[in-house]
Amino acid sequence: MRTRKSENMYKLSFLYLLLCAFLFAGCSGNNGGAGENEPGKQKDAESKAPQPMKNILFFGNSLTAGYGLNPSESFPALIQKKIDSLDLPYKAINAGLSGETSAGGKNRIDWLLRQPVDVFVLELGANDGLRGIPPAETKRNLQAIVDKVRAKYPDAKQVMLGMEVPPSMGGRYASEFRVIFRQLATENNMALVPFLLEGVGGVRSLNQPDGVHPTAAGQKILANNVWEVLKGVL
Repeated sequence: MRTRKSENMYKLSFLYLLLCAFLFAGCSGNNGGAGENEPGKQKDAESKAPQPMKNILFFGNSLTAGYGLNPSESFPALIQKKIDSLDLPYKAINAGLSGETSAGGKNRIDWLLRQPVDVFVLELGANDGLRGIPPAETKRNLQAIVDKVRAKYPDAKQVMLGMEVPPSMGGRYASEFRVIFRQLATENNMALVPFLLEGVGGVRSLNQPDGVHPTAAGQKILANNVWEVLKGVL
């Protein structure tokens, strides 16, 4: 037979073990919650937080401006639609100016760099080619533009849109002109669209009556040409 003293000791031991088990279970549950739930909640909160908007500056001439068309039909505006459909935090700024040459662009770029630039898309040179300006001069002007952007925004990514001139300008001139865009892209570590007007240049149905400026349908092709390279940059 158990004595009263042994029964009391037995009850105390049982209560002690029960209390230890309860405390151990409570501590395990709390640690599990801190190790698994809190990081998950923090990650969800970060994914839902709005991302800061970044600027893409499209700097060019009438091809960028969408000459003769509604502004919403220009290729920068069409690229904005692609960006929005993918919910990317970028704003396309159309800084195209009809008639702009590389020399004019070199003088104009400082004013545009007053606003933040995260991605810079350079489309200039076509008017130089039509005027017969020496390719070496065009290259120097474009390099000056690239340098100004890099000096103001060293972390901005840059994209070069290549251009060509018609054979009527002379075979040698056309060859020297075509190569400067690839040279600039290589020398400055820029992404390159080899020929902006690929699939549009010389196609009568895709150009306005002047035979130079793309129609709305032509601008859609330009947007696709640029997007194929730009999407990798973004």
